Amino acid sequence: MIALTFRLLRQQGYSISSEVFNKFKDGEGNFRESLISNAHGLLSLYEACHLRCHGDAILEDALPFAITHLESIKESKVSTSLMKQVKRALKQPLRKGLPRLEARYYIPLYQEDPSHDEVLLALAKLDFNLLQEQHQKELGKITRWWKDIDVARKFPFARDRIVELFFWISGVYFEPEFAVARDILTKVIALTSILDDIYDVYGTLEELVIFTEAIEKWDVNAIDGLPEYMQAWFKVLLDVYDVVGNEVAMKERSYRLVYAKEAMKKQARVYFHEAKWFHTNYTPTLEEYMPLALLTTGYEMLAITSIVGMGNVVTKHAFEWLLGDCKILKASQIICRLMDDIASHQFEQKRGHVASAVELFMKEHGVSEQETEKELGKQVDDAWKDINEAFLHPTPVPVPILMRILNLSRVIHVLYSNGDNYTHSGSSLKDHVTSLFVSPLPMSCP
Repeated sequence: MIALTFRLLRQQGYSISSEVFNKFKDGEGNFRESLISNAHGLLSLYEACHLRCHGDAILEDALPFAITHLESIKESKVSTSLMKQVKRALKQPLRKGLPRLEARYYIPLYQEDPSHDEVLLALAKLDFNLLQEQHQKELGKITRWWKDIDVARKFPFARDRIVELFFWISGVYFEPEFAVARDILTKVIALTSILDDIYDVYGTLEELVIFTEAIEKWDVNAIDGLPEYMQAWFKVLLDVYDVVGNEVAMKERSYRLVYAKEAMKKQARVYFHEAKWFHTNYTPTLEEYMPLALLTTGYEMLAITSIVGMGNVVTKHAFEWLLGDCKILKASQIICRLMDDIASHQFEQKRGHVASAVELFMKEHGVSEQETEKELGKQVDDAWKDINEAFLHPTPVPVPILMRILNLSRVIHVLYSNGDNYTHSGSSLKDHVTSLFVSPLPMSCP
């Protein structure tokens, strides 16, 4: 009960001390043996550990203790439902999971519990299915837009991932009131995915120079001399941002469009900088690589654009805060960059790409790939602590704005914790998409 209470209070931003867990230790400073037989308690302790901040030393000790003993639970000693929860949690802790995916997984487990509340269960299923219907309509609309811009023919080199990208953005915000924001951000991330492939694998350096200048000018007349596919992409970009401009102007929020455009211009500039490294065979140091690589994640641009379509909770201060020394945003970028590099560096090297954090760290420190991934994994863990600390009261901006950055980080954990499931989307990502957008929960009880 203590671990559950601790987790719920930390989730709500209360700075409850982790010293409450000292009562679980014996006189020698070890966790009590009696905890081992309490599977529910161990699971709650494990989930609480993922809300840890810097300085929560007891939770640093508790996490491996909880993992070790959860992994050794005998299936004959606990209920089938609890065993499924344990296996799920070890693979996907709640703090780093997407709420909709976790709900989709948990509702059938709750139904298996003999003490479940029939009314609550029916309401949970109805809520899930109604929102799924809304998401299906949104996805249909986005898919028609994608087909209308003729991606398969005009950009055959690009990853055709519009459904996966809608999943990504529905992870950033799934709630029905964010339909407009979801539409804006899905189109922007889809265009950014093509843009990334233009700079990474298709455009020549000479073309990229003119292309980057055209984006900087944000003028359709600046695309003369560019190949047809670049002209086509740029026209779609201008159309999308024109629609966004009309949307925010109707609500007297036109200032937001300025921030969104500048974020996209900056994204093109950092992609170009990275492309120059590749085309000139320049290998940066890790110190040179990381500041640029954090920006090439696109997470600054996505964080800024994610709040463009939100309501009155967003003010000009929120945009300025994101552009300042924003610790939670940097933490999210670190999670994205390092998890992406760990998951995809071998594939990226084969298709031609600037060296990743993995190669650079191995080279500079003279260590193995396994040791490198372990060290970079520690940096990811530290970044999660920064995210957790950002939610402690008082927060610098309203919590709904912080939630966008937390959820961007969660999407990365889901997509990259076991390989690159975005580039190679036929694996677990396909199951996630089916769970959220295709298969409704059956309303009748078995």
